[in-house]
Amino acid sequence: MSTRDIGDRRGLNLALATWVSAVNFWAWNLIGPLSTTYASDLALSSGEASMLVATPILVGSLGRIAIGPLTDRYGGRIMFIAVTLASIVPVLAVGAAGAAGSYPMLLMFGFFLGIAGTVFAVGIPFANHWYDASRRGFATGVFGMGMVGTALSAFFTPRLVNWFGIFTTHVIVALALGLTAVLCVFVMRDSPGFVPNHDAVVPKLRAAARLRVTWEMSFLYAVVFGGFVAFSNYLPTYIKTVYGFSAVDAGARTAGFALAAVLARPVGGALADRIAPKYVVLVSFAGTATLACVAAFQPPPDVWSALTFISLALFLGIGTGGVFAWVARRSPASSVGAVTGVVAAFGGLGGYFPPLVMGATYDRADNDYTVGLMLLVFTALIAFAYTAFRLHAREPQPKEGAS
Repeated sequence: MSTRDIGDRRGLNLALATWVSAVNFWAWNLIGPLSTTYASDLALSSGEASMLVATPILVGSLGRIAIGPLTDRYGGRIMFIAVTLASIVPVLAVGAAGAAGSYPMLLMFGFFLGIAGTVFAVGIPFANHWYDASRRGFATGVFGMGMVGTALSAFFTPRLVNWFGIFTTHVIVALALGLTAVLCVFVMRDSPGFVPNHDAVVPKLRAAARLRVTWEMSFLYAVVFGGFVAFSNYLPTYIKTVYGFSAVDAGARTAGFALAAVLARPVGGALADRIAPKYVVLVSFAGTATLACVAAFQPPPDVWSALTFISLALFLGIGTGGVFAWVARRSPASSVGAVTGVVAAFGGLGGYFPPLVMGATYDRADNDYTVGLMLLVFTALIAFAYTAFRLHAREPQPKEGAS
C-alpha cells in the first residue's frame, strides 16, 4: 500500500471515528438538555434534577476503565461498533421513561445511557495507532471534536421534542446510532500497525495504575474535561434558573458553549505537538480559574454572560487537547488503551460531581451558584500549581511498569 493510500485511509478513519464519537456523545447527553423540562413536569427539586443529569456521566466515566484495555485487545473498529449498538436500547428506554413521566425509570435507564459515554476510551488508542507520535496531538484533538455531539444534543434535542415529542426524538437518535454502526462495519478499519494485546485486562489495569503518568494525567483531565462535561450537562439548568431563558433558548446557548470547547480541543492538541504540553495546560487552568470567577458574579445577559461562558469553554477545550496530547506522549505504547481508559474515566468523574455540587450549593434566596463556581476556581488553581511546580515540560517516556 502506498504512502498516499495510507494517508487517505488514515484521514477517512479518523473522520469516521470522530463522527461515531459525536453520535454517541449526543446519546450520552440526551438528559441534560431536557433536565429543565423534566424538573418542571415532574416537580423535581434542585438535587433531584442534578442527580438525573449526573447519573449517565458516572456510568460513562467508570465504564471507560474497562473499555480502554478491551480496545487494546479487540481494536477500535470492533469496540466502536459494540459501544454504538449497546447504546441503542438505553436511548429508547430513556425516551419511554421520559414519555411516561417516571423519575425512577429515568434514573434507572439513565444509568445505562452512560454506555454511550465510554466511546471516548475507544477513540484515543484507535487514533494513536493510525498516526505517528509527532502527529498524535493533532489526531487525538480531531477525534476529541466528537464532543460536538453535546452541542448537537443541546441545540437540537429540545427542538426535536417540541416538533415530534420525547419518545420519537429518542427513536431518531437510536436510528442514528444504528446507521452509524452499519457504516463502521463496512467502512472503518483498524490501523495496519495495530497489534492486538491479549494480556488479561485486570493485570493491564494494575500495570497502568503503577504508572505515575496515569494518576497525574487523570487529575489534570478531571479538571478540564470534567469541567466541560459538567457545564455541557448542567448549563441548561443554570441558564434557565439564573437568567430565566426557556429550555430551547438555554439549549441554544449551551450548544454555543459546547461548540467553542469542541473547536478549541484540536487547537490544544496541535499546540501541544509544537510546544511542550505543559504550557498549553497551564494556560488552560489559568483561563478556567479566571473565567469561573467572573461567572460567579453573574455577568448580565446576553453579551457578557455569553462571552464569559464561551471564553471558559475555549480554555477548557484547549486543556482537553493539551492533556491528551501529553498522555499519548508519555504513555508506554502497549499501555495506551489502559492508561487512556483510566484517564478518560477520571475526566468523566470530574464531570459527575459538579452538577451535584451546583445543585447542593444553590442559594435559592439569592438565586446564585457562587459557591459551586468558586470551588471550580480553587480546583483549577490547585491544578495550575501542581502542573507548574511538579511536572516537567520535557521528560523521557516511562518504561513499562515504572512508577
